[in-house]
Amino acid sequence: MAGLGAPEIVLLIIAALLLFGYKRLPDASRSLGRSLRIFKGEMKGMKDDDVATREPATTTPVRGQLPATAPAPSAPVSSASGDLTAQLEEEARLAEARAAELRARAEQARSGSADGVH
Repeated sequence: MAGLGAPEIVLLIIAALLLFGYKRLPDASRSLGRSLRIFKGEMKGMKDDDVATREPATTTPVRGQLPATAPAPSAPVSSASGDLTAQLEEEARLAEARAAELRARAEQARSGSADGVH
């Protein structure tokens, strides 16, 4: 807090006491401290994410294999690159369909909770 002298700090303390009252001031201070800790943690997390994205990849991607959790493609797969493209397009289509389904569920849950409030 550059430029704040003793008179300014005293005025800020008096203003805080008038706004919150002496009984609620500790709760307000605690809440402010929690908010600052959360903000600081989020900023550190963003900085860590930024550093992580700058590091080179240490693994080599494997082409033509599906992860164990992915749904099986509906078309047969062969080793030709055209079929790999088709397989990837099919996976993208399935992922988009799943995302649309999840968005619809989230919207339904939001509208259900909004209806419960009224």
